[in-house]
Amino acid sequence: QVQLVESGGGLVQPGDSLRLSCAASGLTFSSAAMGWFRQAPGKEREFVAAIGLTTYYEDSVKGRFTISRDNADNTLYLQMNSLKPEDTAVYYCAARRGPATVYTIRRKSTYNYWGQGIQVTVSS
Repeated sequence: QVQLVESGGGLVQPGDSLRLSCAASGLTFSSAAMGWFRQAPGKEREFVAAIGLTTYYEDSVKGRFTISRDNADNTLYLQMNSLKPEDTAVYYCAARRGPATVYTIRRKSTYNYWGQGIQVTVSS
């Protein structure tokens, strides 16, 4: 079965960096659309970044976060720089079997599989 396992979260101070990883198994990773979403307490899960033929970002993370993938290692990454307290959330890795369109890649409903989530806390 498909498994997505996130790692790399933690507690950091404002301005610090973190790199999240998502190890994928059970799917053809190289052809899968992959995304990162986050959910803060009391809020809905929201799109952060995605990667298909190109990359997509939520406006508040553009220029600070970078999504990338290593198809040889079946791993998705999210490099997060200049972290802010408002980035505090549980971060989820998501996968779709096959590609997604530019119109759908930001939607939660596009993705077939989800990781268990990992906490990122930005606080002084």
